[in-house]
Amino acid sequence: MSDVSVVSTFSSDDECAQAILSLEHARMQGYRAFFPFPSEKILEANTHVRRLPRSPVRLWVLLGGITGFLSAIALTVGTSWEWNLYTGGKPIASIPPYIIIMFELMILIGGLAGITGFFFHSNLPAFESEAGYNPRFGGSKFGLVIRCEEAEAAGIESLMRDAGAEDIQREA
Repeated sequence: MSDVSVVSTFSSDDECAQAILSLEHARMQGYRAFFPFPSEKILEANTHVRRLPRSPVRLWVLLGGITGFLSAIALTVGTSWEWNLYTGGKPIASIPPYIIIMFELMILIGGLAGITGFFFHSNLPAFESEAGYNPRFGGSKFGLVIRCEEAEAAGIESLMRDAGAEDIQREA
């Protein structure tokens, strides 16, 4: 059997959320929702969102912050030891004045690492649109693209019609 995509178009987020709940009750897993603006109703109905693991970007930020902190220590203490300046009997590498530099480099490199991790894990930029995507989904319509077997497509189409779909199409 071959896989097909059932593409359903909805005019409101209530109808789209109802269709997602119908798919969840029917134990369908292979669907993707498209919506023109963030909708709490759709996100609440979509249990896949609740099952997502924690973002790996936080690890990028942590490692970037640690790298920034350690590089600030190496920079400040290293320059003090290389070009030592004796001032009033104070130690050559005094940590309190360097805390600001350590903090700033920790924030800078942690932030840059977070942005890098975000782009790395979000697969941006997307040069090709996802299968089943309709440009109307980004404008004013809500959409569901359900990947299923050919035999299940008729049942899914009836579920979508019952949920209030305006337009239903099958794509190979």
